[in-house]
Amino acid sequence: MSADAMDKNMPQSEPNSLSHVARKSAVCVLIGHSIEALTSAVVLASLGQRVHLYADQELLAQQLQQYGFEHHLQALWQMYTQQQDIVSYALPNTADELIQCYEGANHNDSHIIRERQEVNKPKTVALYWVFLGSIDSVWIEDDWLSAFNHSHQQAQPLIMSGIKQLGTIAALSQRLKRAWVYYLPFVFLKDGDAYSSMLNPSLWLLGEKMPNSRHHLDMLQPLMQHARATYYADIATIEFARSSIMAMLATRVSFMNEMSRLADSQQVDIQQVSHIMGLDERVGSSYLQAGWGFGGNTLPAELLTLQQSSNEQSLAMPLLQSVIHINEDQKELIFRKFWQYFDGFIDNKTVMIWGGSYKAGSGRTAGSAIHPLLALLWSYNICTLVYSDKAQIELAALYGQQPLLELIDNPYQQLDKAQAVFIVSWSPEDRLDVTLLNQEAIPVFDAQNVLTSVQIDSLVGEYIGMGRAK
Repeated sequence: MSADAMDKNMPQSEPNSLSHVARKSAVCVLIGHSIEALTSAVVLASLGQRVHLYADQELLAQQLQQYGFEHHLQALWQMYTQQQDIVSYALPNTADELIQCYEGANHNDSHIIRERQEVNKPKTVALYWVFLGSIDSVWIEDDWLSAFNHSHQQAQPLIMSGIKQLGTIAALSQRLKRAWVYYLPFVFLKDGDAYSSMLNPSLWLLGEKMPNSRHHLDMLQPLMQHARATYYADIATIEFARSSIMAMLATRVSFMNEMSRLADSQQVDIQQVSHIMGLDERVGSSYLQAGWGFGGNTLPAELLTLQQSSNEQSLAMPLLQSVIHINEDQKELIFRKFWQYFDGFIDNKTVMIWGGSYKAGSGRTAGSAIHPLLALLWSYNICTLVYSDKAQIELAALYGQQPLLELIDNPYQQLDKAQAVFIVSWSPEDRLDVTLLNQEAIPVFDAQNVLTSVQIDSLVGEYIGMGRAK
């Protein structure tokens, strides 16, 4: 589908507090280089808004390259930047410099203002949107808060997004003098489908400094209206809800992984157990899949901030500690199963690894089990043939000089050289060819439990999963 065709299917903003002319002349100022910032810029542009994105240009380019697997998002980013619906600028050294780009009528002698006086650059700001993780290392907190407090446009909304310790963003909002301050956590964002998941969010949470003030976010009304569920509350409550949601998801993952170890000892298929559990409406079916654990940036970051918050309050959280411990240990479990299968005689072997991202559909490897797996395999001088279509670029950048690593373009390429196959991440949409696996009859170590029961039964070689076996 072309970018133009995709754009026609987007929800259109309804006239609200801003007139049509005002919306065309105003600009949404976004500050950040994260995937959340990029996605927000594209979604706002698709809703007819003009966007100025301020970011470290090198980090922005890296982010665009790392998220190359987000084809939908990339196509729209290219289209909107070419049309100048999105214009990116280098992040100034201070917030005051940025704000003066739009309020600098009395600062005509500033070289920054002169550089910013493009013909197509409107001077009216519809909103400021700060992605906190992108500015932490650049702007001093007291300075950027002071800059926004001295702004002449105190009636403009300011949104903050990011993962911080509990209460941090609520405290920032209180230090800001303006009334229309909001916190928007990206609990709905799906890696691999970022654009669509924001355009039609599953859960829209919005923290408001002033109660019932969301009507000031005229440009975001279509997203609120298309969300499957919405909730508005004070910022501290939304912060706490965000962390609680993510911690609960992490807990479910670690619980199922712990149960998968018990299932191994009982010769029970944890996949069937997971399905049965999901039938109970009190439990539900989400995040019940046993595997190597969870990775990425969001869940680990949430658990870290919760740890920090509990430590500051001198509160023991043993359940949280167990979730983290189980998750880290689970990432090495598939290697231990491999070691046990060969009775420890694994030196100098060659193995195949399918997938490297932290989840199917993503190209990011942050927190993925492939990192400890590779380290352990290489410590035994084991050659690793890795197929990971979406994460290939990232793996090459990280391990390109490792002589025991060979990145391959076909999952069945060189199977005849391998003594085992590891599955780290595999999209369910890509059906595995068991026939080709059976030509070599080698053991399959499935860290994601991706094979179906029928596929497992049809394997000639052994199958070792997480709480599953042949």
